Amino acid sequence: MTLRHSLLATLVATIWGFNFVVIEWGMHDVPPLLFVSLRFAAVLVPAIFFVPRPVAPWRTIAAVGVFMSLGQFGFLYTAMNLGLPPGIAALVLQAQVMFTVVIAAFVLSERPTRNQAIGTVVGAAGLAVVGIGRGGHIPLLALVLCLAGALSWGIGNVVSRKSGVRSGLSMSVWSSVVVPVPLFLLSLTVDGPHAVGVALSGLGWEAIVSTLYTAALSSLVGYSIFNGLLARYHTSSVVPFVLLAPPVAMVSAWLLLGETLNSAEAIGGLVVLGGVLLTVWRSERAATLGVRRARTVDVGERGNDPASGEVGTALVDLLDRAEAGRANLAKLADDVLGDRGVVHATVEHQADRVVPAAPRGQPIGQQQRARGDLEAELLLDLPADGQVR
Repeated sequence: MTLRHSLLATLVATIWGFNFVVIEWGMHDVPPLLFVSLRFAAVLVPAIFFVPRPVAPWRTIAAVGVFMSLGQFGFLYTAMNLGLPPGIAALVLQAQVMFTVVIAAFVLSERPTRNQAIGTVVGAAGLAVVGIGRGGHIPLLALVLCLAGALSWGIGNVVSRKSGVRSGLSMSVWSSVVVPVPLFLLSLTVDGPHAVGVALSGLGWEAIVSTLYTAALSSLVGYSIFNGLLARYHTSSVVPFVLLAPPVAMVSAWLLLGETLNSAEAIGGLVVLGGVLLTVWRSERAATLGVRRARTVDVGERGNDPASGEVGTALVDLLDRAEAGRANLAKLADDVLGDRGVVHATVEHQADRVVPAAPRGQPIGQQQRARGDLEAELLLDLPADGQVR
């Protein structure tokens, strides 16, 4: 990834890390599934009237919405409502990194590089350190639901990558179509019409601000950038950046919600940062290895086909052969012109005699045009064997 795209991925992770605190802050008296429904209703309207539909089949758009939005956040919000703290929720949800890399290896044939694999393992180890340091007070059902959200996110990442849609904004907006109504109906079923009605009638400003943040920044801005990066790079290059979200969530929860940050969490957060740096190190190094490697990565990683890397390499080889072909043609032209060198010298000499240098005051362009016309006529009058008679 380029430095600019790496910084964008870091920005997304920061927005998403703070997102957990915003969800916890706004979801007091609102049922979790209804809260997710409100969030994606705000994502959908009015953006859908201004953002064109992505160039992808409807089933692909719907699959991205079901897995990356409906499934992920339906499980996450429910887990947090059951008592999963924001910092731990951010930690557990990052299991999506491992899910994504494994699923992409089978579905997209995208094998992570050695550095990416090691970096992902190091990041996962950092997450484990943080999780162990928090103790065993995490509700089991909440943990399972959050892991289910991570799995749903991982599947959504792979579907988004396979779609090849370059516009992350269009995919984020149009995939939200499948979220609000199903979750609203599910909330009516699970929570009951009375609870839903009370929540909607008594919606406080905290819930409204939380919904606007999660809709505008986390979904529209965050997923637009994230889906755009997934369309340009391998999943194993993009997804590990999300490992930065748990440290951001934990620091934010400590500062705003009073959640304490112990030594294990601090050490684990540093290990996570190290894993991300290790994961992206090879990509930055590869950018300096020359034009051939850069062109291979650019073409190979941007295709829609699972075998796009092979296609990219083949295209670069074709370009190299074309360069060699042009060099051979240039040499052949030099040989031909060398054989006719006497002819061209004679023609230029005759042209100099007929069209002398331009006198002072005469436009040089007229003299050059006259000389060129005369040389062309002399060359056309040459015999077929090219010899001067």
